[in-house]
Amino acid sequence: MKKYIAIDLFAGAGGLTEGLKQAGFDVIGAVEIDRTVSKAYRLNHQDTFLWNSPIQDISGEEICSQLNIKPRELDLLAGCPPCQGFSTLCTKNAAASVDDERNDLVFQMVRLVEELLPKAVLIENVPGLAKDPRIKVVLAKLQKLGYHVDDDTVQIHDISKYGVPQRRKRMILMTGFKKKIPFAPPSSKIKTVEDAIVDLHRPGTGNDPLHDYKVNRTEKVQKMISLIPKNGGSRKDLPKEYWLPCHLKYPNGFRDVYGRMKWDDVSPTITGGCTNPSKGRFLHPEEDRAITLREAALLQTFPPNYKFPTDVARDKIALMIGNALPPEYIRQQAMQIKNQLI
Repeated sequence: MKKYIAIDLFAGAGGLTEGLKQAGFDVIGAVEIDRTVSKAYRLNHQDTFLWNSPIQDISGEEICSQLNIKPRELDLLAGCPPCQGFSTLCTKNAAASVDDERNDLVFQMVRLVEELLPKAVLIENVPGLAKDPRIKVVLAKLQKLGYHVDDDTVQIHDISKYGVPQRRKRMILMTGFKKKIPFAPPSSKIKTVEDAIVDLHRPGTGNDPLHDYKVNRTEKVQKMISLIPKNGGSRKDLPKEYWLPCHLKYPNGFRDVYGRMKWDDVSPTITGGCTNPSKGRFLHPEEDRAITLREAALLQTFPPNYKFPTDVARDKIALMIGNALPPEYIRQQAMQIKNQLI
């Protein structure tokens, strides 16, 4: 059986690569500039050649030489250029959105498309990129190179409809060389928080460094957490004497902070603050604690045995997990690409 080969640009901790591999792709190369984040990638994808370099410094010729391929032989070039410049917070400030130098990295990906001429291209990002003028430039360049472009080439998906137990919207672009790539249909069943994490042991009773670490909170904060009703309760349910000064001043603001997830629903968007109850609705549905790093990774659909470096601060690991692409979402879309390549 033919093995389909792919390259992952802006690889992060490897969520995109994991999804591609689960779909049957052999990810032969990846690019990730952050050396700390690369530790997580290397722990899980040791057979993939990884460039720890800025993408601007890597040419298609170098990629072909290192990976022993020629232009047009690569099946899939995939990547998620840094999305902070297109985030909701940034795009509310037009000047910040325009000036953020990370925004133009999407053109580096298009440059490598031009130099490698893969059979298919996948670009994933926050919905803000779909509204940015750059996406029109990207589509025009791809079309000029011979890739199929129509009104459905770029879509916005709620990934909770694709087997991910999390409320999160993403932009995705998929196209093939002279071939349309259809997107995966939504799943018939929603995966819930309960589906993802209910079977885990209580933290501190096992030997998983992502789940069994000790957390120290002040007595007041721990008391607040214990008073929030189980299975979906909110900080607004607390007696007023436990409200923080900022909540008293703005009672209708940031309603999700110190909120609990619900067993029978999807989680909120997993962010870099996913283990901090002051950053969002990140409390466990039942236990008096925030979710652990392992639970956050499972809500992102990483496999239960996915590794993260133990010599890195927990907030850095939380950021890796929050910034990652959910592998299950990528798997479903990558299956569509593979079917078209077949």
